Amino acid sequence: MATVEVYSGSFCPYCIRAKALLKKKGLDFVEYNVQSEPSRRDEMLRRSGGARTVPQIFINDRHVGGCDELYALERRKELDAWL
Repeated sequence: MATVEVYSGSFCPYCIRAKALLKKKGLDFVEYNVQSEPSRRDEMLRRSGGARTVPQIFINDRHVGGCDELYALERRKELDAWL
């Protein structure tokens, strides 16, 4: 099973949407809220190559990107291969 990590923010509609897709696919994921855990923001920036927006999603330490990129993988039927 893949390790899925989501850096998110409180009340972020894109975060909610991304997590909904992951849940729909039956995936467990670890969520880091960069607002309630500010040290996670620096970690997110480092891991994502400087991406500042949330969500930032990683599958098996591979950077997916944000919500749009996650849904694009799903539309192209490539997301399952990442898992």
